[in-house]
Amino acid sequence: MTAPVTTDSETDEAPAADQGGRGAVRRYGLLAVAAALVVGLVLGYAGGLLTPTLTRPGENSAEAGFARDMTAHHNQAVAMGLLAFSQGQDPEVRQVGVDIATGQQGEIGTMQTWLRSWKLDPTGDQAPMAWMPDGGGLVKNGLMPGMATPEEMAKLRAASGREFDVLFLQMMIRHHIGGVHMIDGILDEGHDDDVLAVAQTMKNTQQNDLTNLGAALKRLGGTP
Repeated sequence: MTAPVTTDSETDEAPAADQGGRGAVRRYGLLAVAAALVVGLVLGYAGGLLTPTLTRPGENSAEAGFARDMTAHHNQAVAMGLLAFSQGQDPEVRQVGVDIATGQQGEIGTMQTWLRSWKLDPTGDQAPMAWMPDGGGLVKNGLMPGMATPEEMAKLRAASGREFDVLFLQMMIRHHIGGVHMIDGILDEGHDDDVLAVAQTMKNTQQNDLTNLGAALKRLGGTP
């Protein structure tokens, strides 16, 4: 006899005491998210391959600096997004977490493909943010704008329930504000049309995220 199929929505409505069942759903969900991250990365690589290579940005160009620094910046956002999906209590927090993780993973693929197509290494000799006129003043304790410290990331990993949800939203808002400032930098300093087009899309996405993150934080009674 075939067992009845339980949908994710039905499982989400199960009693909170059923931690075993909820844990199984979360593990299954994480596998799906992992697969989505791989797909996003592959699509990002494919998108990056469409960038023309007739005129390649050089080693110390703003484009190369942006691709390298924003990859590192995005890596932390992906980690935070996955934490939100696996540990978040609020459904919107979980959804925005996975959306940010998969979206920024795809953008990482695009930026790394740019660097390869430009015959440049994933990392360079320049200090972080050196490609921006005000870059030196933006780096604090080795961290680019908006990035969380190791202590803040440890606190997020240790949090649960509403405390986690509010902390994630606060940290991601700061992270995105810093990211938008970096994007504005490449929009001002860059010359490659394809890089500028992708950067503008990144900015539009993150500004939309900021609106949603702020609304969720307000709903949960948190402060920016």
